[in-house]
Amino acid sequence: MKLKRLIKDLPNAEIKGSKEIEITGICAHSKQVAPGNLFIAKKGRTFDGSQYIAEAVETGAAAVLNDIFDPSLKVSQIIHPNVAVVEGKLVSAFYHRPGEELLMVGVTGTNGKTTVSYLIKHLFDSLEMRPGLIGTIEYLIGDHAAPATHTTPDVATNHKLLREMVNQRSQAAVMEVTSHALHQGRVSEISFDVGIFTNLSQDHLDYHKTMDAYCEEKRKLFLSLDPEAKKRKNYPKAAVVNIDDPWFEKIIDGCRVPIITYGIANHADLRAEEIQLGAEGIVYTLVHQGKRYPVSLPLIGRFNVLNSLATIGCGISLGVPLNKVLDAVKSFPPVPGRLEYVPNKRGLKLFVDFAHTPDALKNVLNCLKELTQGKLIVVFGCGGDRDPYKRSQMGRIAEEFSDLAIITSDNPRSENPANIMDQIVAGFNDPSCFIKIEDRRKAIEEAIHRATPEDVVLIAGRGHEPYQIFAHQTIEFKDREVVEDILHS
Repeated sequence: MKLKRLIKDLPNAEIKGSKEIEITGICAHSKQVAPGNLFIAKKGRTFDGSQYIAEAVETGAAAVLNDIFDPSLKVSQIIHPNVAVVEGKLVSAFYHRPGEELLMVGVTGTNGKTTVSYLIKHLFDSLEMRPGLIGTIEYLIGDHAAPATHTTPDVATNHKLLREMVNQRSQAAVMEVTSHALHQGRVSEISFDVGIFTNLSQDHLDYHKTMDAYCEEKRKLFLSLDPEAKKRKNYPKAAVVNIDDPWFEKIIDGCRVPIITYGIANHADLRAEEIQLGAEGIVYTLVHQGKRYPVSLPLIGRFNVLNSLATIGCGISLGVPLNKVLDAVKSFPPVPGRLEYVPNKRGLKLFVDFAHTPDALKNVLNCLKELTQGKLIVVFGCGGDRDPYKRSQMGRIAEEFSDLAIITSDNPRSENPANIMDQIVAGFNDPSCFIKIEDRRKAIEEAIHRATPEDVVLIAGRGHEPYQIFAHQTIEFKDREVVEDILHS
């Protein structure tokens, strides 16, 4: 695409250099620049993209977007005071606005985003919509799956993935939308039709500082829902929100589209009653518009009742017949690393789960307690360079809701694993309730060695993640595979 066409609808931009050059791609990472690319020199909290302009040009960048003019550069320059805003407009234009050709569903919340996203994708699969998915575990486009680098990638990658979905004849896309992504404009120029709110609990306070600020970022998804949005096909617009969550009123404040509420404890448009939790799945009664419907879900845990309600709300908002939605929920396959049972010949109840926040850990332990005849053993750590305030809270929760906690390393990143473990055990009152084993494999081995068929073992915190990240190395480490290897050794 020629630069002059790319900038055609760009307001308040100053162009220095030729507009006739051909732009082959858009990139904000200097090490990923290819010849002919437009390099975005944006600023972050810990970096300044303008420092990498020379490297990008040397690699082959044909043009640069920056907030100031650099007379020393020999390439075309787009000058605009708000690089982050302009980036989204340029990327959307380059990929011919793919979000306008898709039914877009955005899922946000502290916990449950991944399960809800997979549930909705499964619903759309059953409707033969060939949906794509962008989320924590993977990016799914047509028949192709790629491991995720971020839950919500950068804005250029998002639009590129959406364009690939359109090219693969997808009619819908489901995206997990994180608070970081909303704050950093990673979903800029993506017109969502349905926004889903799962819940809000403590996480990422190292980044957002306060829960109010964290909530405000989540709220942006619902403020962006535009009843007047012009798309190739105008789907119904809706916000589907968990009314049981104490933050729900703030989340929907200012929302301009119809709101569908769901919940268990509170009166809601979609309410679950007569809930029966079992080792094989969940059965409950859905109450909607005064009528009652039986629901069967092949997942365990009370929190998955809410996840299924969010999915039902999404389907109803789009006019999908309720019987088709409930059939899809009933046939839902398990999600990798989300309360994932590890089959074994020893008769042990072993589960792997991504729970890495206080609320998620509490929910999963509560769920597994109902399946435990003996002891509930949990193996977990906390990630380094992430919210340190939750570490002692997770220790306190592990002491209250499990019988034995084996504290170990998670992804320490640049931090000392032993220091993180010390911060976790600071939340315990009784030292007999935990042991510390820094080596994660040895910690998992210890849990399996101690377990009997009456016990339940939860390996928490990393779920599907394939690597363990240390200060000076990253190693292959997938909790489920490690469990299987230990069982067979």
